[in-house]
Amino acid sequence: MSLKFLAEDDRPREKFLQKGKNSLTDSELLAIIMGSGNREESVLELARKILASVNNNWHQLSLLSVKDLMKFKGIGEAKAISIITALEIGRRRAGQEIPERSVIGNSHDAYSILKNHLSDLRTEEFWAIFLNNSNKVIYTSQLTQGGISQSIVDVRVLFKTALEHFSTGVIIAHNHPSGSLKPSKEDINITKKIKEAGNVLSIQLLDHIIITQNSYFSFSDAGLL
Repeated sequence: MSLKFLAEDDRPREKFLQKGKNSLTDSELLAIIMGSGNREESVLELARKILASVNNNWHQLSLLSVKDLMKFKGIGEAKAISIITALEIGRRRAGQEIPERSVIGNSHDAYSILKNHLSDLRTEEFWAIFLNNSNKVIYTSQLTQGGISQSIVDVRVLFKTALEHFSTGVIIAHNHPSGSLKPSKEDINITKKIKEAGNVLSIQLLDHIIITQNSYFSFSDAGLL
């Protein structure tokens, strides 16, 4: 295959990374699934030919069998199965309901989400819940895992994750294996640091929760935010 074809084979992936999945044409999406073309055609040219054979209709393409797809030069059994599998995933996705996201209205809602992760640990861990404008949970993540007495969180990692998920609010939490609900000086300092960084990025720190085996402490409820 010529260098021209090799370069063209890489373009859909580069476009995906640079501009996002919505920027890709149907043929570029199919090209990514296939991965490569044949000696005479680049993967994009082969993708265009396959789609043209079904009037550029994904529904029509999904009706083709492995044998049908293998009639195209450059499509072996593995590629044919990959194409059919991708279309089947799309069909199943279309038939599923979008799961309802949890809404956090108070500290107890956040505690209910995090207690199973943090209440029974022997070492400290630092977690965060990322929320949208409606206080619906977008993403929940463990950020650090530390020793018996402390788990230091990197503020840059916290807000990098928030930005990646287009979050407008964040709730942070960590556990105290000692069983004490009293915030330490370090707990207070990191809360202040995260709140100030969030203000710069317009990402609000909604709460910091300390979790023990049987209970929790909320900075927000205590008026410490």
